[in-house]
Amino acid sequence: MLLILLLLFQSCPCFRNKVLFQGEISNDPITFNTNLMGYPDRPGWLRYIQRTPYSDGVLYGSPTVENVGKPTVIEITAYNRRTFETARHNLIINIMSAEDFPLPYQAEFFIRNMNVEEMLASEVLGDFLGAVKNVWQPERLNAINITSALDRGGRVPLPINDMKEGVYVMVGADVPFSSCLREVENPQNQLRCSQEMEPSITCDKKFRTQFHIDWCKISLVDNTKQVSTFQEVIRGEGILPDGGEYKPPSDTLKSRDYYSDFLITLAVPSAVALVLFLILAYIMCCRREGVEKRNMQTPDIQLVHHSAIQKSTKELRDMSKNREIAWPLSTLPVFHPVTGEIVPPLHPDNYDNTSMPLMQTQQNLPHQTQIPQQQSAGKWYS
Repeated sequence: MLLILLLLFQSCPCFRNKVLFQGEISNDPITFNTNLMGYPDRPGWLRYIQRTPYSDGVLYGSPTVENVGKPTVIEITAYNRRTFETARHNLIINIMSAEDFPLPYQAEFFIRNMNVEEMLASEVLGDFLGAVKNVWQPERLNAINITSALDRGGRVPLPINDMKEGVYVMVGADVPFSSCLREVENPQNQLRCSQEMEPSITCDKKFRTQFHIDWCKISLVDNTKQVSTFQEVIRGEGILPDGGEYKPPSDTLKSRDYYSDFLITLAVPSAVALVLFLILAYIMCCRREGVEKRNMQTPDIQLVHHSAIQKSTKELRDMSKNREIAWPLSTLPVFHPVTGEIVPPLHPDNYDNTSMPLMQTQQNLPHQTQIPQQQSAGKWYS
């Protein structure tokens, strides 16, 4: 049987003499660092927690069978955050086997209103084991493992209403589970747990005064009924045969010349590219039909249309370059409307047509002839 290891560093005299006491007692903030001697971290089965520099540092864990009989040396370094003094102490842990006292029946409880360091306190853990013993009635009952809910994938609780992280406590006994613990496996309670409702457990009132247990997360393990799942590996198509140890090549290998490989790699793509370039040049330069051959194969009416379009396009482009040329003569009057004489263009090249009025009066027309008006035979009065 493997038990929990619990250490409170703040109460260790070795640190009080070196760090805490400087002639008189002081309440300085102190932090601790723990590691396996010769290694940067602790063993995998050992955990450490300290909430604040003013609280105790707790080192706890449950060693495995592989660690039995091997002394474990833990280096503990204390740092005084006010005076910046340090102290180091080596803690030797001797792990002994408990196979002479087997506990085949194991039950794991999840306590919602506790943190791991609170549960590791001797008086709290003793009260919990006493409540379990009162329900289970075993001859021997021991704590096997204590784990924080955060190590099981739980979430950090909100800092409201004094919420706790929760802790898993596994205990072992030498007698089968009591009827009260078996009530969790009832179909009615399993249905209530699936609906996120509290199951009905008769012995819950014996824990409720101090411990709030989540009965839906309880785990009952009977090691007497477990069958060994070890199976001999049968080598088949998916398993490679054992080829022994890897033997690297010796230093007596002959050197290889890669010059010929380089030439082949470079020459073959270059030759293919050159051939493709020559074929493309022949098609583009030596196979051109020419304009004359094209015109000979084109109908005459299509050439006339094409020539007319080109001339019109050229004329429009020339006209767009000079927008102040004279108006076409076809749009100007040729003969005087009264006398019949030839009238020169009204708008010479240098005339600004933008300022010409739309309707000109008789005074504005330079070639306008005055028509005599007939007078009446009456008398004029002054």
